[in-house]
Order: sequence, then structure tokens, then C-alpha cells
Amino acid sequence: MAELEAQLLLAVGLIEKDTNGDALWVWCYPSVTAELRSLLLRKCCLTDENKLLHTFVFGQYKRSWFYITTVEVQDSPALKKVTHFSIVLMAKDFNPEKYAAFTRILCRIYLKHGSPVKMMESYIAVLTKGICQSEENGSFLSKDFDARKAYLAGSIKDIVSQFGMETVILYTALMLKKRIVVYHPRIEAIQEFTRTLPALVWHRQDWSILHSYVHLNEEEVEALKACTGYIAGFTDSEVNSRPDLYDVYVNLADGEITISPAVKEAMTMGKLHKEIGQLIVQSAEDPDKSDSQVIKDISVKTKEILATLASLTEVSDGNEKPTLNSEALKQKRFPPATENFLFHLAAAEQMLKI
Repeated sequence: MAELEAQLLLAVGLIEKDTNGDALWVWCYPSVTAELRSLLLRKCCLTDENKLLHTFVFGQYKRSWFYITTVEVQDSPALKKVTHFSIVLMAKDFNPEKYAAFTRILCRIYLKHGSPVKMMESYIAVLTKGICQSEENGSFLSKDFDARKAYLAGSIKDIVSQFGMETVILYTALMLKKRIVVYHPRIEAIQEFTRTLPALVWHRQDWSILHSYVHLNEEEVEALKACTGYIAGFTDSEVNSRPDLYDVYVNLADGEITISPAVKEAMTMGKLHKEIGQLIVQSAEDPDKSDSQVIKDISVKTKEILATLASLTEVSDGNEKPTLNSEALKQKRFPPATENFLFHLAAAEQMLKI
């Protein structure tokens, strides 16, 4: 188990805001590049003009996850000149609950001792043994935080109660590996919503498509554009006027979903989409069903669609991967929107003949 942690944890860092109001990068272990340091200063709320304190934020940049817990310093004799500080963890895995718990413990240690040395001891303990224990600061056991639990932590029901039948637009965009941008002025709302979306395509169990906290900063935008399909969260309403970044735009504050003209054709909705939408809504509105049961219901439907697609594929000479037989698809005489969706799904799953 501990070997796993050693592979997952990348670095720990500390940012402080002093009584002069300057936020500075103070310490890190083993090391953090200059590029990442400026990114993390931007992400931690201490450099924000609006002075809002965000206790916990997380996101991804170039395949590494960052988790930041920020606290206000109140009567800590160890930290006389510091008003706030942020503890940053960099890791390879998506698990907000795990790293929120661990950064909270590191915060308590720093508040008490005012020295990074004690934090480093706990970090190394988790790195090597997967556990850090202390009477007064609480204990942390990394194996209590399973990845699957993190995947299921969000609420699909909340999404459906907000978007109803339109949830099928999000489902279709995810199935076709399109680019989804989500806007809301509150980072907490963005994180809660975006982290749940990959569960709509549960068969992939792929959270690497999630970029839950992006700034309209050149490096970040370039890194995002290098990804094929993604879910990207922004708190800057300017993103609305960046059609180069999205196929589907979700204004979470107003509860509106917009499909970009460029993907209108691929995203044409028909009878199949209506069926899927009804299934999603019916399942989510059932008070006896948990979020994970709703995810399962959607997943069963997805598997049916994938089975239909698989039945229309053939393995050609020397090619391991089955490809779509377009003749077989045409002969099925599906409604146009269904045929269109299956064709684009085959493209997203790399099942088209090149």
C-alpha cells in the first residue's frame, strides 16, 4: 500500500501571506518547478484581489493534480508575522477527500510548530508507510480513501435536478469526447459539478478529462488545448467569449447549456437521445435510488449502446482493433440521429477505418 503512495505523491509546498499582505512561496519538498509555483500561487486564494477565503481547491495541470488547503492564522504563537497560509499537495491521482484530509492535518501541524520540518516528517511517513498518526493533530490513513469512492462522491441527482432532460447533452458530449466548459463565479460550485460529470460515462472511469479549476492564462489555456476531450471549470465569465475552448458551454450560474455550431451536426439529438434523457431523469428522480444506483442505470444503457456498436464492427487484416463497418450500420436503417450518433461514437472510440 505504501509503495502506491510513494508513486502517487509528488510534492508538498507552503505559501504564506504575511502582515504586509504579500503572498509568497515559502517552502517545498522535494521540489516544485518555477512554472508550477506561479500556477499554484494563482490557484491559492491568497493572491486574489477579492479577499475571499477558499478553504480547499483542487485541479489538474499537465497530468498532475494539485490540492490546496488555506487557513487563516489566529493567535498562533508560532506564526506571529503570518496572516494566512496554504498547504499545497501535488499528486498523480484524483482524490479530493483523501488530500483534503491530509492537508488539514499538515495545516494543524504547521499552526502548532510554525516550522515545515514537522510537516515534512508527516509527508515522508505517508510517502513511505501510507499513514501518519499523532494524538493532537489527528491521524491519516491513505487506504481509507479508495479511488472509486472519490469517483462516486459527487451527486448526479443534483445535476439532473438542475438540468433535467438537458443532462443528455452532457452525456452525449462526454460519450463523444467533446470539450465541455463550465462557468460559475464560485469555485466551490464548479468543483462540485465538474467532478461528477465523468460518472455519466462510468464505463471509462476516466477522471483525467477533468480540469476543475482553470484560469484564462496563456500556459493553462495551451495545456488545455493539447487535450482531446475535457471538462474545464472557470470562474471567469470571459470564457464565454472563447469559443475556441469549447464544444459545449455550461453556464452553471444561469442553468444554461449551449452547443457550439461546430458540433451541432455530431450532437444532433433524436429518438435515442430522448430515450437516454428520459432514463436519466426517471432514475435520478426516484427517491429510493442512491447516486451510485443512478450511475449504474445510465451505465447499463451505455453498455447496450456500445454492444450495438460492437455488433457493427469487423476486425480487418492484421488490425487488432475492430473498426466500424459503415455498410452494416446503414443496413440497420436506424433513425438518422441514431446512425449519426453511432458513427461519431465510433470516431470517438477510434473505431473508424483510417
